[in-house]
Amino acid sequence: MTGARVTLITGASSGIGSATARRLAAPGEALLLTARGGVDGGKVAALEAVAEEARGAGAEVAIKVADLAEPGAAAALVDATLARFGRLDRIVSNAGFAVSGTLNETPEEKYESSMQVIFRTFLDLVRAAEPALTAAPAGRIVNVSSFVVDQVPGGRAFPATAAAKGAADALARTLAVEFAPNGITVNSVAPGFTEKESHGHSALSQAAWDAAAALTPDGRLAKPADVAAAIAFFLSDEAAHITGQCLRVDGGLSLV
Repeated sequence: MTGARVTLITGASSGIGSATARRLAAPGEALLLTARGGVDGGKVAALEAVAEEARGAGAEVAIKVADLAEPGAAAALVDATLARFGRLDRIVSNAGFAVSGTLNETPEEKYESSMQVIFRTFLDLVRAAEPALTAAPAGRIVNVSSFVVDQVPGGRAFPATAAAKGAADALARTLAVEFAPNGITVNSVAPGFTEKESHGHSALSQAAWDAAAALTPDGRLAKPADVAAAIAFFLSDEAAHITGQCLRVDGGLSLV
């Protein structure tokens, strides 16, 4: 069993997930980084690169390629983390994707896959990890939400994503109460429009991204590192008395 604090991060090959791995990487930290790996494994190299960077910062790191659309995949990730490190202290449930469109423009399979990858994965992760988190000195769970749960800025809707993220948010608040007596905190971070890396998934065109930045009061998109800083705070000892909260990292988007 490692003496390091162990964090499981989903969706870690790019964007918010990889930024969170970089933010946490340090001596005394262990990371299990997972991602789907893209079509035919095309993004596995990106996940490996994030892992190498985190190792360079002093963290113990293992990677696991997993398709969270597959039933049982989330619980298997918890098992893999425990098998590799012998403990699990923190979960960052970040995997997901945005699907833009109207109610009927969005294919049925997108509703189903959104609920599986976003909501069901979060549910299965925390269900499988609860015993380990209870045994941890300071269990932490962070659910990565989104502004789309309660906003349609500029008339751009994400109904499948909103439904799945909203369900995960509601579960996080409920679990915050249930898990509090065991010293486990459960919080959410809700990014606004956030920059994508060239190899990351994007639901919008460049023109739409420019328009999104213009809609945001501070005039720019969030950087993945902005969101990672909020996640790292909720994972920290300083946030021990904060649970059931949702922190918006959106440049004021939620105010307009």
